[in-house]
Amino acid sequence: MVANQPKIQILLQASFLAPVIVVLMWIKPISRDLLLRAPMGKETVQIMSDTTYNSVRLWTIVVLCVLRLAVIRYHLQAYLNLSERWVEQMKREAGRITVLEIQRKITRIYCYVTVVSLQYLAPIFLTLHCTLILKTLGDYSWGLYPEPALTSPAPDAIPVCQAAASEDSGSEDIQAAVEQITASLSALGTVFTPLFYRGLFSFYVWWIAACQVVSVFFGLYFHQHLAVS
Repeated sequence: MVANQPKIQILLQASFLAPVIVVLMWIKPISRDLLLRAPMGKETVQIMSDTTYNSVRLWTIVVLCVLRLAVIRYHLQAYLNLSERWVEQMKREAGRITVLEIQRKITRIYCYVTVVSLQYLAPIFLTLHCTLILKTLGDYSWGLYPEPALTSPAPDAIPVCQAAASEDSGSEDIQAAVEQITASLSALGTVFTPLFYRGLFSFYVWWIAACQVVSVFFGLYFHQHLAVS
């Protein structure tokens, strides 16, 4: 289908290796240590800072997700072309083959297009959404240079109004409940820090990519060895 289009072939190969690239970016000795402390003879050279590396990693994941979305038409068309190959294979088989059997074979492929599309798109959107959440909650930046930290003013203490003699007990209960909820949210804020979100969603991104790598290589082995036999 793309035998005479070398540029499309390069994009398809890059799309195939995209999950492997994402997995390697989270292996510290291969990616982070190599870029932050690159060995140059007897010395080590820092190619980029830690902040720049995190931004480059986010941008790389987004670009790879967009690339995989751009070549989805070629993958789905290759799946639909299986019907033609199956028909040619059935014609070479011995015995009489009815038209109904051929129709069932072709219909089965077209009915599973939605399943194949979901299997292809779900990991991409999961990876993209986890990356965006990692950037937002992990306090990362899209820029390649560190941004100045924005210091937000400390929240003012909630003033406790003196209850007048004529004030009923209902307003006091509401005020106490508001203060209790505010204290609980402040306590949760000390637990769910940007460092916590970085570890959580970084693991999600790595795990999704690792599952893709395992499933892709298992499918490749199946179609090249088991399905042929």
